[in-house]
Amino acid sequence: MTTPPANPNLLSGPPPTLLPSDAAVVEALSSGAGAESVAARFPAACLGWAILAEEALGAGQPVAAYAYARTGYHRGLDQLRRSGWKGHGPVPWSHEPNRGFLRALAALSRAAAEIGEDAEATRCREFLADSDPVALRELDLA
Repeated sequence: MTTPPANPNLLSGPPPTLLPSDAAVVEALSSGAGAESVAARFPAACLGWAILAEEALGAGQPVAAYAYARTGYHRGLDQLRRSGWKGHGPVPWSHEPNRGFLRALAALSRAAAEIGEDAEATRCREFLADSDPVALRELDLA
């Protein structure tokens, strides 16, 4: 039996939060369903909302993107909390089910910047960096 260290590292922080797989959403998207139908069919899943936000940003519709991204962000926060997240700590990009939340967060940062919500854009970018710096690079916000 291993005994815990006498002086545990209290600065190590919480363990990474790993969201559960949402195979039905991934399957729907892989089968060619559009993001709008996926978001309507699976409104609690943030991936559909994140994709809608990204598409709206690409179409020059920052207000719609902001609304979609904010919905995906809040759905993701709900999922994180149900998975044990306490408001801080790593949310690794390497864990595929986390990517819907991280993509929604990045889209929210971009959309907020486009509509002049600079403080929110910065806050979301910092949240993304705190969640996983790799996500910041992967989502071109580095």
